[in-house]
Amino acid sequence: MEALKRYQREVLPAKVPDEQKQQWFQLRKWHLFLGDVFLDDVTPGAIAHGRDALLTDPFFLAPATVVRYLAALSHLFTVASTEWEWLDNNPVRRVRRPRLPRGRVRFLSKEELSALLESCQQSDHPCLYPITLLAVSTGMRQGEIRNLRWENIDLSRNRITLEHTKNGERRAVPLTGRARVVIGEYSKIRRLDTTLVFPSTRNPQVPADLRKAWGRAVTTAALEDFRFHDLRHTCASYLAMSGATLAEIAEVLGHKTLSMVKRYTHISDTHTTKIVERMNGAMLDSVP
Repeated sequence: MEALKRYQREVLPAKVPDEQKQQWFQLRKWHLFLGDVFLDDVTPGAIAHGRDALLTDPFFLAPATVVRYLAALSHLFTVASTEWEWLDNNPVRRVRRPRLPRGRVRFLSKEELSALLESCQQSDHPCLYPITLLAVSTGMRQGEIRNLRWENIDLSRNRITLEHTKNGERRAVPLTGRARVVIGEYSKIRRLDTTLVFPSTRNPQVPADLRKAWGRAVTTAALEDFRFHDLRHTCASYLAMSGATLAEIAEVLGHKTLSMVKRYTHISDTHTTKIVERMNGAMLDSVP
């Protein structure tokens, strides 16, 4: 579709780099579903067929991902109808969005985490272990980690700086403990033909692809119902168990509001109760 080329030329440059790449990938996927047709020939039925194909694709497990794909296509049609005047209506508005499940919290027990990290260390993929360790240690998103460049990492100050994040704000991430040690060692064998921290072995100018290696590691560790994004939930859950407030968890994860971290309230409340019980026991057990 000519609209894709114009959208890439006129609209995408105004977005942050990561968002540009993500939306362009999403729109090219839609191009495969819809074919080379005029915009006003695209029907809600054709879009719904693409939606259903995404929902049944094993790589697109989360309905929220499909909602984002629909949003990208909808924006293209909105621009085409309001600014370019190429058509009268946005057909995406007539397509039902997948129902989003209640916020999912799947996090690893200490035994599961140990098994996963061990299987990642045994993987043939050179980036799998440090990427997984960073994800569970910092709560960073997979895209944030895969697109890291060495200028983002300050080993002297034990800090990672994310210039482009999902909410559009710059974020500093502490780099401590085993993750700091592993990244420090990893920096000694870094490739000199790219600034990417975790480059592809085939093309060092693009980030490493983890899908196959990750799948094998999860299988080897015998984990059930576990996705890469759940490493972020694991980090947040252990922060809650360590006594972090919801505001502190939101700051670590890079959320602007507390709404996204309220799913960890029950974990935080449980451990807060235990802390108060211990305090009361120490303070009042000997008091008549």
